[in-house]
Amino acid sequence: MKVTIEELEAYLLDNYNGGNDQSLFMKLVEEIGDAAEVLNKKAGRKSIGGEDLQVLLGNKLADVIHYTIAIAALNGIDMNNIILAKDMVASEKYHHRTNLEQFVADKRKNEGETV
Repeated sequence: MKVTIEELEAYLLDNYNGGNDQSLFMKLVEEIGDAAEVLNKKAGRKSIGGEDLQVLLGNKLADVIHYTIAIAALNGIDMNNIILAKDMVASEKYHHRTNLEQFVADKRKNEGETV
């Protein structure tokens, strides 16, 4: 199953409705620190226990996305539109071959999906 940004926003808004975005931000910072620790282990800058670093990093990055989208949802921010708009500007600024919106449209067309 694939989940869209909009679906994740709606789910997290439902879960955190009435929640405090500042406390979610503190959790986000904590998870970013945890992800940094895993990256340090992967790079050999910290000792490694018996954990699977790929799985651990994936879980920490999922937590970062979770809290980021939850904060956006609580503040009524449409992350899908923000991501597309910011990428459009960055694509032009850095002379990318394509932008995210066109990349996704082309990919879906090649896979026979409707855009």
